[in-house]
Amino acid sequence: MRKMRMNQAIAAALADEMRDNPDVVMFGEDIAVAEGPFKTSAGLLNEFGPSRVRDTPISEMGFLGAAVGAASTGLRPVIEIMFIEFIGVALDQLVTEAAKFHYLSRGTVTVLLTVRGSIGAGLGFGCQHSQTLESWMYSTPGVKLAVASGAHNAYGLLRSAIRDDNPVVFLEPRALYAKREPVQRGEEGIVPLGEAATVREGSDVTVVALGAMVPAALQAAEAAPWSAEVIDLQTLVPYDKEALAESVSKTGRLVTVEENPLTGGWGGEITAFVTGDLFSDLKAPPVRITCPDIHVPYGKELEQRYMPGPDYISGQIGALLDTGTRPPHWWESREVMA
Repeated sequence: MRKMRMNQAIAAALADEMRDNPDVVMFGEDIAVAEGPFKTSAGLLNEFGPSRVRDTPISEMGFLGAAVGAASTGLRPVIEIMFIEFIGVALDQLVTEAAKFHYLSRGTVTVLLTVRGSIGAGLGFGCQHSQTLESWMYSTPGVKLAVASGAHNAYGLLRSAIRDDNPVVFLEPRALYAKREPVQRGEEGIVPLGEAATVREGSDVTVVALGAMVPAALQAAEAAPWSAEVIDLQTLVPYDKEALAESVSKTGRLVTVEENPLTGGWGGEITAFVTGDLFSDLKAPPVRITCPDIHVPYGKELEQRYMPGPDYISGQIGALLDTGTRPPHWWESREVMA
């Protein structure tokens, strides 16, 4: 398998789907001539031409609305939201229109739409361009939601998203765009939506992560004296309850690692499921490792403090295993508050 950067894997997934299906088209700001602000559409304009790879005005409401219409008539548009925050001005097109057309039409209209967006902190883009914002979409019935954690599953999940007959939001942590790993291309490389991946076996604790927090959780686990089973959710809607139940039944402990504020984060749903369905299997309370309920800082040192890093993740899990109780979040400690 060839090693690829994650942005290259995304461009490869788009190209492979466009070769396989002439109904796949792309809309977005600077995706054609400039090949995308993060080079995730490199070479696509030259190969497929301007009728299938289209630059748009700076109007997310306009081109997302156009994509909903195109998707409803049989095309499979893939649109790019440069920074996920920019979908705010067009959210109605996704959660009120695309998500509900199939239901409102009694199944006669299918919206074959994929919405890609770059997410996340770590590169100094500031508070208006560094959020993950899964919470804007994961409580909307009718929309599926997948998040890449590296080049391999970026390729496989994106191809599944484009093939799916439902609107799918596909989130790409931009801090991982330049990271290389082996990528299996072709049908063998496709990653089904709705299936988690156990990326590390372990026996003491189940660590559930998403997006850029997957490599952070792996790094923490590999350097620790305890044994962690690390699960990459891959798809947040629908998420893989069976994989979580199997792992937590074995380890008896659950930790979620989230690059989102504590309040409203996806880990609340995961811990509710585990405590409700697997309470008797738990040896300790679930622990959520998250960001604080503040804006993403701009300064490099503050931004790194804001995000859960491997050392902090390791410390939180170690404290859970030592005490059997939930350790305080870093911003709750007296030393930080003083």
